This record gives sequence, C-alpha cells and structure tokens, in this order.
Amino acid sequence: MTLKKETEESETSESDEINIINAQINNIDIIYEVLDVNSYLPQVGTSDTNLTNVQEAKLYRTKPAKGMGYKSGKSSISIVMVNNQEARVNLDTGAYWTGVGKRYLKTIVPDWQEKLVPIQGVKFSSASESMKTLGIIDLTLIFPHPSQCFRIKVEFVVMDTCTSNHFILRNDYLSIYGIDISNQKDRYFTIGVNKRQKFGFLNNKRQITVVKNEEKSP
Repeated sequence: MTLKKETEESETSESDEINIINAQINNIDIIYEVLDVNSYLPQVGTSDTNLTNVQEAKLYRTKPAKGMGYKSGKSSISIVMVNNQEARVNLDTGAYWTGVGKRYLKTIVPDWQEKLVPIQGVKFSSASESMKTLGIIDLTLIFPHPSQCFRIKVEFVVMDTCTSNHFILRNDYLSIYGIDISNQKDRYFTIGVNKRQKFGFLNNKRQITVVKNEEKSP
C-alpha cells in the first residue's frame, strides 16, 4: 500500500514538473510571437535603441554625385479639379496645416473673397517666419483617375504673401483622408484603403535659383 502511494506521488510530481516546463515553453513562445508582431509595427527610435542590427538602405535611384544631392529632388505636385477648373496641388508631408496663396487662389476661384471665413486668435508660420493670413476657404478637390475619381473637402488657410502657384495639401488632410506617398522606383500616391489605384505626380524637378557672384571691374 505504501509503495503504491509513493509511486502515485512520484508520478504526480513528475507530471507537475512537465506541466511547469510546458507552461514555461508556452510563455517563451508567446514572448517570441509578441516580439515578432511588434517588429512589424511602427517604431520610434530613442537613444536607448540597440544599434547592432544595422543594414544599408537600398537605393531606388542612382545616387547623385557628391555635393549634387540637392538637384535630385522632385516635387509632389499633382492635378486636381477645383471649381470646375484644372488646378495644381502639392502634397507636402513636411508641414502641419493646409493653405493657398491669395494670388493663385484668385486664378481658380475669382470670387474667393466672398467665400472667405474669418480666422482669429491663431498664428501661422512657415520656415520660422510669421505669415499673414486672410481667412479660411472651404473647397472641394477632385482627384481625376480613369477608373474612379476621388472627392475630398478641404479648408484652406488663405495666405496673403504666399507666392506658390499651387494649392498646398499638408499633413492635416493627408492623414484625414489616408493619402500615402510612395517614393520607391515609381513615385505615386494612393487615397484611402485602395492601394492598387495609383495617382501620379507631374514629376517636374524642384526649381532651384542659382545666385552667381559677379565681380565688377574697377
């Protein structure tokens, strides 16, 4: 009787140990699964980030010669329909708020002043310089596409001294409508969840003014 009891206790003890080991293995598997899932989530690096796993980024275009990198950039300007007219829009991911200069706005919406909504108590700046704003105008933009067009409604901040010859659609509305820009081999952008329907850019290079120092003869 005693031998049988000791055998049962021994088997129970071994079973408990096996269960504990299995539980530990399952916990390890769960940890690895969590780490694997997290690796595909957007990450923001900090000074504590481990920098041992570093690889060279792939070049999608020919690397410019040294000192000529500023010439390789292209604009993110595309075509939209505004007020039944063809207009240009710049998808600017480097700024917070959407705007347009009054000079360009007048060419697309001649009666823009009648549609202007006053704005008060808010200061806007660009490149650390304060900008004079005239108000806000609510416009509808249509992105033309052979298969399906997209319509978005946008509130533009109208700027007094802005000289840009296009509407500027910035991160506020790019994020609202899920507009994603691809900078891989073929540059394009998508709107919303349909990633197969691609919209193109005009691909005109950014204009750069070169200032030459001319020496005056004595």
